[in-house]
Amino acid sequence: MKNVTITVEDSVLDWARIEAARRGTSVSRMLGDFMAEMQRREDTYERAYLAWRTDERTWKAKDAPKTAARSVGGKRAAGPKDTQSKGVA
Repeated sequence: MKNVTITVEDSVLDWARIEAARRGTSVSRMLGDFMAEMQRREDTYERAYLAWRTDERTWKAKDAPKTAARSVGGKRAAGPKDTQSKGVA
């Protein structure tokens, strides 16, 4: 383990000391745990993002079924094949 020197406002350090005491730990341990949690979250996000970016199926589905276009009102938008629904044979 390495030691780190940080600079914080007096009020922040006062709060950190009280919070650490409330949690039954030290300011040093609390900060170390906080940074380790940030690292875990960032690593998890990065792995998920890279997995998504490399999985072409999520954004390049060649044989994906075409879905009906929707208008703002939620009704199906008329297209060239919608002539039967308009009463035209």
